[in-house]
Amino acid sequence: MREIAFRWLSANDLIQLFQPFGVINKLVMLRAKNQALLQMQDISSAVNAIQFYTNVQPSIRGRNVYVQFSSHQELTTMEQNSQGRGNEGRNIYDGCCQLDIQFSNLDELQVNCNNDRSRDFTNPSLPSEQKGRSSQPGYGDAGGMYSLQTPGARTVGFPQMGNAAAIAAAFGGGLPPGISGTNDRCTVLVSNLNPDRIDEDKLFNLFSIYGNIVRIKLLHNKPDHALVQMGDGFQAELAVHFLKGAMLFGKRLEVNFSKHPNITTGADTHEYMNSNLNRFNHNAAKNYRYCCSPTKMIHLSTLPQDVTEEEIVAHLEEHGTIVNTKLFEMNGKKQALVLFENEEQATEALVGSMVRISFSQLQTI
Repeated sequence: MREIAFRWLSANDLIQLFQPFGVINKLVMLRAKNQALLQMQDISSAVNAIQFYTNVQPSIRGRNVYVQFSSHQELTTMEQNSQGRGNEGRNIYDGCCQLDIQFSNLDELQVNCNNDRSRDFTNPSLPSEQKGRSSQPGYGDAGGMYSLQTPGARTVGFPQMGNAAAIAAAFGGGLPPGISGTNDRCTVLVSNLNPDRIDEDKLFNLFSIYGNIVRIKLLHNKPDHALVQMGDGFQAELAVHFLKGAMLFGKRLEVNFSKHPNITTGADTHEYMNSNLNRFNHNAAKNYRYCCSPTKMIHLSTLPQDVTEEEIVAHLEEHGTIVNTKLFEMNGKKQALVLFENEEQATEALVGSMVRISFSQLQTI
């Protein structure tokens, strides 16, 4: 179910509250009942929103907001016309608000303020009033990334980053506990690796969940050590925060900031800066929302359309005991959830596969 029921909120309040979790498709205010219905674009966005606000009590202007799934499977706000009429002349709600729709001659819509007259739904950090043109890049910058530009942070070869407020919005209004957002060191040192089972590509699969990877170097004089250079300091901080102490191939990982500002290019380094498997070049705000410590549940995306659950199990069962699986389609793409017996098994499946995998914050399928 993608619908969520609310009590006592304005439309703008709802947008600010749930926009960080995904695209909002429909919204209806039920004034008589002091409630509202909101439909997200996909189920996972609604689930993430519910999970977040289960642990964090949302409050607007000093009053608590109560969030729960609706009994409706889908919210219908536009009259369905079986005779195939066009959009012009339709009602948003029955009996009111008739629309007159035509094409605009504008090639691009630029929004500078978020208020009752204009709103950029991809950039909740815009001011409510325009006070001159800002030099700070944000969500709306063409080709920009939704990341954090901290003072002194080095972004090697990746697009210009966004601002702190935008990143905070991606995490539901504030950075996760323990994340400062002020780190400017891009390279992390990973130790206590299993040298017999680890390689650069497996480290890439693990660390690319938290940011873009520039390059990786295994230290030959210390076979259980490696250096990983992230796209910026904020992404490095996420990796250190979420991966410190994770179990992988029978070893508990140590992940710390390196004294080296970057990894020197050489014959013993693997380059990933131009890899199309880096996840944070496009729609980075969505990817930040999925950053978490390793869990027992992994989420597989970009699967072949004809893939079966049996094939997924056969591909992953060598990594551990699979408790449950779920194959589904979202936005026309096949995806799957796979629940392992423990976090280490899920992590080994993640690093050992060429399919794009991330940890899921769902507890059950």
